[in-house]
Amino acid sequence: MPRITLPDGNIKGFDSPTTPHEVALSISEGLARATIGAKVNDQLVDATHTIDSDAAISLITKPRKGVPFNEQDADALYLLRHSTAHVMAEAIQRLWPDTLLAYGPPLDNGFYYDIYLEQPISSDDFPAIEAEMKKIVKEKRPFTRYELSAADGMNRLNDEGNKYKIDNAQRAIDGGAESLSWYVTGQKDENWEDLCMGPHLPNTSAIGAFKVMSIASSNWHGDVTSDRFQRVYGTAFFSNADLEQYLEQLEQARQRDHRVIGKKLQLFHTDDQVGQGLILWTPRGAMIRQLLQDFIMKHLIRQGYSQVFTPHIGKLDLYKTSGHYPYYQESQFPPLINPDQISALAEEGCSCGELSNRMQDGEIDGYLLKPMNCPHHIKIYASQPRSYRDLPIRLAEFGTVYRWEQSGEVGGMTRVRGFTQDDAHLFVTEDQLQDELIGCLELVGIIFKTLGISDYRVRVGLRDPDDKKYVGDPENWDKAEEACRTAAATLGVPFDAEPGEAAFYGPKIDFVMQDAIGRDWQTGTVQVDYNLPIRFNLEYNGSDNKTHRPIMIHRAPFGSMERFIGCLIEHFAGAFPLWLAPEQFRVLPVSEKFMEYAITVHDKLTAEPFRSVLDDSDNRVQAKIKVAQEDKIPYMLVVGGRDKDAGTVSIRHRTEGDLGALPLDEFISQANAEVASFGKSTITVNS
Repeated sequence: MPRITLPDGNIKGFDSPTTPHEVALSISEGLARATIGAKVNDQLVDATHTIDSDAAISLITKPRKGVPFNEQDADALYLLRHSTAHVMAEAIQRLWPDTLLAYGPPLDNGFYYDIYLEQPISSDDFPAIEAEMKKIVKEKRPFTRYELSAADGMNRLNDEGNKYKIDNAQRAIDGGAESLSWYVTGQKDENWEDLCMGPHLPNTSAIGAFKVMSIASSNWHGDVTSDRFQRVYGTAFFSNADLEQYLEQLEQARQRDHRVIGKKLQLFHTDDQVGQGLILWTPRGAMIRQLLQDFIMKHLIRQGYSQVFTPHIGKLDLYKTSGHYPYYQESQFPPLINPDQISALAEEGCSCGELSNRMQDGEIDGYLLKPMNCPHHIKIYASQPRSYRDLPIRLAEFGTVYRWEQSGEVGGMTRVRGFTQDDAHLFVTEDQLQDELIGCLELVGIIFKTLGISDYRVRVGLRDPDDKKYVGDPENWDKAEEACRTAAATLGVPFDAEPGEAAFYGPKIDFVMQDAIGRDWQTGTVQVDYNLPIRFNLEYNGSDNKTHRPIMIHRAPFGSMERFIGCLIEHFAGAFPLWLAPEQFRVLPVSEKFMEYAITVHDKLTAEPFRSVLDDSDNRVQAKIKVAQEDKIPYMLVVGGRDKDAGTVSIRHRTEGDLGALPLDEFISQANAEVASFGKSTITVNS
């Protein structure tokens, strides 16, 4: 009979198979009432899950009152949101009986359900959906699980005729499932049910508060040529107070959304005719990007990097050698084939599938929009003999790469199809590895400290030993992972080691930032790679006059410039510090009479050089100030009669208002100091 090990180490024995609910009840009735699920041997399960052998168990309970929603147990929220997704799906089918359900997973901040329904659902329908959901919640129906054998389950699904559920079930069976499970919101054969792996809450009454949030389009398996779905998003919390707090936070986040601010401040543009996920950097946004590149370049020179440039495409064979093709084939644009060869293949009647097979087999070569810069840098290293005296070799490039992101995942600057990395690859000896890793991490630290970014976490991505995508000698992996852990420990901040997050060729240290709506985005990264030097047979001549293999470090302190600047726009809410602002000063003459002096001020600023704009419009000065504040200009220089006579400028800060007047030369001196200090010193006027 099962012996249950609790998190505190205590062991409870049971005379017969038990459940998490019964384990909780054996401790106290209050704990049993609060228990909504459990982890049994680290697997998330229902509170009614049968335990018939020895197991380690941790109970999952409703959050205590007063615990902020963003500090609540992630597993508890998962159970809540997965269960609420079922309630929403039932409500939708009550309102639109012809609805075919596809799937409805929980998310970090809510859940969604993909449905096939010819009638479009709009936000006007959300109140009706929520009203039906409230009825279901009030019925306090249990979530009841039952299973059928794979054969019986498929027979049932075939009888029902929902091709999406049939496909889901077949994929599970192909993955090794011997049975299929359903969840009934109530009693079997009486209430609504859905094919589902679970787990779920004990009953609907545990759902505290919910809201249908939005609707979008999606496609079956993300394939734009397949069936088109309506994706209905919602969120759920254990209390109304949590929901209201979340909605308030979401509203504040919307005001910082880089897509909204970027359009308003004219920082970047996307255009359907150019292509989804392809960023057009407008002059203001391009200025920010260039300033960041210039900033990091000074540190690269200090650390001994050499800048290189490489083409945007490479031969397919290059990426076969590196492993990017076919390992990341689904994330790449299709290969480019010689036009004459395409014509010849078409005349042969070659199918797309056959063409793909021939390319993978090497019978047909082509070119690929580069998904990563590393193979090109490897070829620069291999272009001449190398000695241990040459190492470390540090090659840096602001290189643009291309990834085929699914249409439903592309958005703003944080998920794009073409992006530029502040990329570098270091070729080092074993003895140099640790110091070079620390030097790479120093660059990330400088960036974050200079920009005042503290809301990030550090992740050490390790291989998953059970995943076949990872290549190379396990002994080298062990050394690389230990090097990453040791380097990460020097940062002086906590880090999480996460199996399965490594690149296919090596472990990595990632810096993960949150955007305005709480989504995690990887920005800076440092990776250790023993494998690509082997694949490309890289060598150097050692001090012993023997041939040795270098180790590679891949590193990008910003990561994607597009993604980093998207996060940065939200970090500053568009109000960039003086050194980074695309427009630093706006000169505002009080009237046409003082335009000549305003031009003198503007010309002197641009000669420094500062990024100054002269507002020579016919608007009244208060209107000019209002526009400049909306444009988030750091300093406005209002010039009138007194300023002209005294050679001063009247300074107005975008948030602090009037600061007073300073002689123009003094203002320029203080402005230079603020730029040089990256905002540590600011312009002040002695009263």
